[in-house]
Amino acid sequence: MLSHISFLLDGRIVTIDPSSSSGVSPTTTLLTYLRNLPNHKGVKEGCAEGDCGACTVVLGELCSDGKMHYMAIDSCLVLLPMVHGKQVITVENLKDSDGTLHPVQQALIDAYGSQCGFCTPGITMTLFALYKSEIAPTQTEIEDAFVGNLCRCTGYRPIVSAAISATSLPNREDHFSRNEAATIALLQRIPKESLYFNTIQQTYHRPILLQEALDIRRQSPSVLVVNGGTDVALRITKKHELLEEILDVSAVRELKEVVSSHESLILGAGLSLNEVRLLVKEDYPALEEMLDVFGSKQIRNLGTLGGNLGSASPIGDTLPVLMAYGARVRVQNVDGSREILIDEFITGYRRTACRPDELIVAIILPRPVRSTSVRSFKVSKRRDLDISTVSGGFAVRLDDHNRVARCTLAFGGLADRTKRAHSVERQLQGKEWSRSVVEAAAELVKNDFAPITDARAGADFRLVAARNLILKFWMSTQ
Repeated sequence: MLSHISFLLDGRIVTIDPSSSSGVSPTTTLLTYLRNLPNHKGVKEGCAEGDCGACTVVLGELCSDGKMHYMAIDSCLVLLPMVHGKQVITVENLKDSDGTLHPVQQALIDAYGSQCGFCTPGITMTLFALYKSEIAPTQTEIEDAFVGNLCRCTGYRPIVSAAISATSLPNREDHFSRNEAATIALLQRIPKESLYFNTIQQTYHRPILLQEALDIRRQSPSVLVVNGGTDVALRITKKHELLEEILDVSAVRELKEVVSSHESLILGAGLSLNEVRLLVKEDYPALEEMLDVFGSKQIRNLGTLGGNLGSASPIGDTLPVLMAYGARVRVQNVDGSREILIDEFITGYRRTACRPDELIVAIILPRPVRSTSVRSFKVSKRRDLDISTVSGGFAVRLDDHNRVARCTLAFGGLADRTKRAHSVERQLQGKEWSRSVVEAAAELVKNDFAPITDARAGADFRLVAARNLILKFWMSTQ
């Protein structure tokens, strides 16, 4: 077990001991650390909550295939222990040793995509990750990559043009690919072990094995579990909370496993939302559609499916569609595991059915029945990078006479937790799947929910939106 953090920056291994008087704590964000260095001022703090992308950096990681993989992340949402064993790349690292600009930098200049200097570094890093990760991205994939970067000056047209130009180059060699063997050799020198820090004010656990995590959970039931950290990080950056004890499970290997069979797809709770998005694309399109508009790519690269469930948000965009698919949640403690229907997993506002010594380890998706139609919808003030006002996950299975054999209508944003509209479901059961029947049943939404009025919408609007989404679901099945 290690008591220091090591990662690669500027071509060398950096080692930090949060337990010393270095001014760095276990919950110091990567953004704060970089901003305090003399030569990494390109990374900016804009919103400190993952909405603007000004703090975007790229993490390089040596994966099981023996190659380096790169992803853009919001450094304001990353705690320093989370980059242990990885390469941190900022905009200052892009130019070659002889001062030659990186192809993505040159492409932005040539397309007149550079801006005032506040947003451009983050945009450049997003383009760099795209340049290193995608073989031939479509324009839709390019636009999705930049969802997490707020553009204040030039508009996105020249930025997209620069991305098309850079990712169309026949040879994508750069000094990162030329130096990859040396980079891998440096990363292999960093021990891949569990981390443990115990300072005067904080205790931070970062195990790499599930059994370690379960032992810590048993010993410290009140420990704050972090799995991705895109939600918890806001407590540090926005509320300035001191988090006294943290169990960071984002490095636990067993939580990243995938098991596919004829009966189900089992997704480890530690898989990132972007990894889940790619895994469910073929067989669970409604979940993929919801993840398409879940935050930004930078956030999806960090956030995990288990973390999203564990936060028990009353919006919880993934929860309604998981209910529609009849998902189950596998939780585990040192004595064994059990499975909970997703409908029963959220028990109240920010509360789950997890016992104090249990961890979410996997989400089980039954294989969809061909005769079942599943859809997901999101109502928000903008399409991308916005919290839902109302979200819905719906499923219906019809018999040979166009009657409802089974239906699920789940909503987020209408109560203190994600819930199903049971009154509407009961009204539809066995009835003809027609517009008039659906419209009449949708009126019963008011019997299932009593939404509040807040900054996003009024209670009446939420009920109208819910009724309209049910009708929209019916129309999508015709």
